[in-house]
Amino acid sequence: MGKIVDVLKTGKVLVSDGAWGTFLREKGLKAGECPEAFSIDRFNDVMDVARSYVDAGADMVQTNSFGANRYRLAHFGLQDKVAEINERAAEISRKAAGDRFVIASIGPTGKMLVAEEVTEEDLYEAFKTQAVALERGGADAACIETMSDAGEARCAVSAVVENTKLEVIATFTFDKTVQGTYRSMMGLSPEDAVRCALEAGADITGTNCGCGSENMIDIVKEMKTTRPDALILAQANAGLPIRVDGRDVFPETPEETASHVESLIRAGANIVGGCCGTTPAHIAAIRKMVDAHNKNIERKGLKLE
Repeated sequence: MGKIVDVLKTGKVLVSDGAWGTFLREKGLKAGECPEAFSIDRFNDVMDVARSYVDAGADMVQTNSFGANRYRLAHFGLQDKVAEINERAAEISRKAAGDRFVIASIGPTGKMLVAEEVTEEDLYEAFKTQAVALERGGADAACIETMSDAGEARCAVSAVVENTKLEVIATFTFDKTVQGTYRSMMGLSPEDAVRCALEAGADITGTNCGCGSENMIDIVKEMKTTRPDALILAQANAGLPIRVDGRDVFPETPEETASHVESLIRAGANIVGGCCGTTPAHIAAIRKMVDAHNKNIERKGLKLE
């Protein structure tokens, strides 16, 4: 199968998958229920999510393990099942992916270093346990995602780099400020984030969640300007959420999402996918645009392998 980085260095743009939480809610996930426990209790539903994205044309699929660290699982009394849940999540996505890449989802712990709720050593150990289990389950890479704090991101990247052979992707979430700039919840700029990720040892960096694909163009552009050598993943929400009948609804259609793909690639994105609210239909629409881009590059004489 090779490595994701090696594929990207040929100039080929890849497609990642879309939302998992949104999809699992359609499968019956209730408010207050642990989505990661579905990997043990609802194997077929989790498999269906992964296969749906493979069928939509994703080159890589994530795992149902975003919150499967000991701190988040403790809310559900599942802190002793970290290894089991992560390994099972990777096994499911590995089975669904076939010859596609599996990028194992590792999200924030919900604990704040600045508030001294946890130490860097504690975070490192939590991420290490998760990453080792995900690799054992068959993941090709770790996707450390939705990060907002530099310290936590560094702990996660270091834990994966130093304890596994997984490739490492680290992505951050930004919101647009009233001044028109982009900042994470902890004040990181895209410039800060890309430097943090790459200096910690990530192979690929980028941005996910936070905003729709149109706003993400500027974030990717800032990251690429900061580090022209960076390989970047962009996974936007399907627009900004609208509250309807007590639920967040993401209004961006697959066609609207796809209309921004070429601009994202021109800004510097090497992998394009989706986050909250995106569906297999969004990924299929992105796939068409990425295929058109890759074919255009081939026609210009830049051979893609």
